[in-house]
Amino acid sequence: MTTIADKADYSLFSNAFGYLRQPLDFKPVESDADVVVLGLPFDMAVTGRSGGRMGPGAIRKVSTNLAWEEKRWPWDFRLFDHIKVVDAGDLVFNLGDAADFTQRAEDFATAIVKSGKTMLSLGGDHFVTLPLLRAHHKVHGKMALLHFDAHTDTYSQGSPYDHGTMFYTAPKEGLIDVDHSVQVGIRTEYTKDGHGFQVIDAGMANEMTADEIVAQIKARVGDMPLYVTFDIDCLDPAFAPGTGTPVIGGLTSDKALKVIRGLQGLNIVGMDVVEVAPSYDNAEITSLAAATLGLEMLHVWAASQGKIQE
Repeated sequence: MTTIADKADYSLFSNAFGYLRQPLDFKPVESDADVVVLGLPFDMAVTGRSGGRMGPGAIRKVSTNLAWEEKRWPWDFRLFDHIKVVDAGDLVFNLGDAADFTQRAEDFATAIVKSGKTMLSLGGDHFVTLPLLRAHHKVHGKMALLHFDAHTDTYSQGSPYDHGTMFYTAPKEGLIDVDHSVQVGIRTEYTKDGHGFQVIDAGMANEMTADEIVAQIKARVGDMPLYVTFDIDCLDPAFAPGTGTPVIGGLTSDKALKVIRGLQGLNIVGMDVVEVAPSYDNAEITSLAAATLGLEMLHVWAASQGKIQE
C-alpha cells in the first residue's frame, strides 16, 4: 500500500494538510522541531475588507505547489535536510472575542518560543503581530522590527484591537526599538514627526536595487534580535490582489524575494506573513506569494542560524 511517506509516489494534492507538506503537530512544544508554523485565523481588527481569517488555510493549500521542489531555486541546499519544521495548525479561540484571541495567541507563542523554537506565523490580519511580539519579547527582550507594508500601522486612533495601531503600541510597551527598525514599501500617509522608524517608502524601494535596500536594513538593525513581519499588501496589487487594503504602486514579488534573501546573517528570532484575504484573490496568486515568502524566510533563517552543514 502506498502511503504519504513514499515521497516518490504521492500526487501533488494528496493528503496535503501541513504548510509545505510538513507534518502536523498539535503539541509543538514537546516536539524536536526547529521551527513551528502557526496559523492565526483572525480578522476582527480590519479597517478595510474582511476575510483574512481564511488566509492560513489558503497559504497552506497553495504551498503544495512549492513542496515538490526538494532544492528551492536559487538556494544550494535542501532545506528539510537541515531543519525540522512542524505545522501546529490554527490557533483556537472563542469566536468573536478579540481579547480572548489576543491572550491565547500570546500564551501559545510564549510557550513555543520559551521551548527554544522559532515561529513562522501565518495571518490573519496584521493585528496578530502584536501578541506575537509580546511573546517573543519575553525571551528575546527588545527587538528590531523589519516591517514590509503599504501602511506604517503606527496610527494612534482606533481600538486596542486595530490592525493599524500595533506599531504605535509595541514601542510604548518596550517590545521593539524603533531606532533599529525599518519599514519597507510604505505608500500611505503617516505622521512623520516622532515616527522613529526608518522608512524606505515604495517610491524609494522601487528605484533602489534589492542590494541597496538590504544594505540599509543591515546598517539599521545591526546585531539586535530581529522580528520580520510581511504584510502582503507591501506587494503591488498586480502581484497580490487578495488582501484587505490594497494600494497600487507597491513592490514586485521579485524584489521582495531578493530583499528577503539578502537578510542572511541577521539574528532573526521570529517571522510572520499576514493579511492574505483569499476571497479577493485571483488564481491563488496572493496566497502563492505569501507561501513563497514564508519559504524564503525559512531558508534565510536556516542559513543565518548555522543550520546548513556540508
